[in-house]
Formats: sequence, C-alpha cells, structure tokens
Amino acid sequence: MSNDKITEVGINIQEKATVIWNIANALFGYFKPHEYGLVILPMTVVKRFHDCLLPTHAAVREQYEKVKRFAVIDGFLTRASGYQFYNTSKYTFDLLLSDPDNIEANFRDYLAGFSHNVQDVLAKFDFDNIIKRMVECNSLYLVIKEFASPKGYLGPDKIGAVDCGYIFEDLARRFSESYDEEAGAHFTSRDIIYLMTDILLSDADLTHAGNVTVYDMAMGTSQMLSCMEERIHDLNEEIEVTCFGQELNPATYAIAKADMMIRGGDPNNMRFGDTLSDDQFKGFTFQYCISNPP
Repeated sequence: MSNDKITEVGINIQEKATVIWNIANALFGYFKPHEYGLVILPMTVVKRFHDCLLPTHAAVREQYEKVKRFAVIDGFLTRASGYQFYNTSKYTFDLLLSDPDNIEANFRDYLAGFSHNVQDVLAKFDFDNIIKRMVECNSLYLVIKEFASPKGYLGPDKIGAVDCGYIFEDLARRFSESYDEEAGAHFTSRDIIYLMTDILLSDADLTHAGNVTVYDMAMGTSQMLSCMEERIHDLNEEIEVTCFGQELNPATYAIAKADMMIRGGDPNNMRFGDTLSDDQFKGFTFQYCISNPP
C-alpha cells in the first residue's frame, strides 16, 4: 500500500472524526469537556449500526412480524438485515425527530429493538445512565438531531468498514486525551500498523487459499486486527481471515465488538477482560499475534 494512500485515508478519517466530535457542541454547559466521549462514542456506534441497517429496515420489520412468536428468531432476522445484528423497532433517527415530546421513550424503544449482541455493546458503554443525563439537561433531542444530519452519516456506501473502525479509534483517542491519558495507550497510527503487518507477513506463504487466524491480546478498538485482515487480503483475497481479540477497557471493547459485527465477523471472538489475569483464549493457538501492549 502506498504512503500516499495511507496519508489520504488518514486525512479523511481525521476530518470525519472531527466533524462527529464537534457534535459535542450540543453538550456544552451540560457535560464537562472530558465527558463528551461518554456521549459521542456510543452515539457514533449506534448511528453506524443505524445507517448500516437502514436499507433493510423494512424487510427486517416485515420478517419480525412473521417470526416474532417463534422460539428462535435470530437467524431469520440476521438474514433479513444482512448483518450479524438487527433492529426490530419501528423507529429510525428521522422518525425519532418527528416526535420531540416523546424523544426519550421512543429512543429507548429504538435501542431495545437491537439484537442481544448489540445490547452487550450498549451495556459496556453504560449508555442507559448517559441517556438519563442527556434527558435531565434537555440535550438528547439535540444530539440525535446532529447525528441525523448529513455530517453524522456513517453508512457503508460512504465509509468502509476499515475506515469506520479508524474513526472509532480516532474518537477514542480524543476521549483519552481529554482525560490527559497517554494517547499511545489507545491508538497506534496507521503507518506503524501497516509496517507491523508487513514485517509479520514478510516470509509468509499466502499463495494458497485457506484459513488464517490472527490474535490481539490487547486489542483496543481492534484496528490492528482489521489492518492485518486487510493486508492479508491484499496479498490473497481468497484466504479466509478469522480474528480474535481481548480488551479490558469497557468502551474500547464495545467499539471492537461493534466493529467486528459491522465487518461481518464473529463477535463472539471479541472477549472482555484482562488478558494477564483472565485469559479468555486459554488453550487456543493462532498463526499470527499482533498487538501494542504499552
């Protein structure tokens, strides 16, 4: 991959992340600046889910009415949505804005319509309490309105899965910096990651199709895994890449799991916990390990 492409993509990611982060202007006076990420990170993930699912929203709703009394319905609804997740609520962001007087109840209905794997993501963000705070300061409607505008659009037709993952990570970096944390503990620049992948794969024989497993034991938002997958597919697009990762920070774990679901991978391969004291992959072996344990 050329340096020019890395630079171009990096600039586009930073521009989009800046636009999204500036939505926090609606929170000014209600939340402290170092708390903006508590709203922006989960809302960005929810909006990405929303924009991915919007084209199949009607089909999922129709299928849900047919199967809602079945004992097991996930398979029907994921096939209808085209992703590893779905939402059965009647609401979209545009519909939410049409009823400002009931914005909290309707937004909660929308969130409750997500599949169980998304519920785990929202729980790790402690999003329920954040919504309560937004309601108390009358900012929920304003934030939803900002994310529903063109600048908040995160659909896959405009933003690819890898680039969206980097937007997530850039937002996480801004959040950590607002707490005066060391950015390197949460973010590794793209050029460094691609150098790491090229070193790892320099002697690899990837001429034959098959399966490759990649593991990151301190995955953050999982962008090293997605770059490794991307680089392997650059060399041989026929190879199936299965990614595994573990993360101890709830917010970055939530982003990693969301990113995996959006990219079509198995979200069960994203595990929560401290790798050193609670290894979630004990007994597993992997062909490649890539990580930045600071």
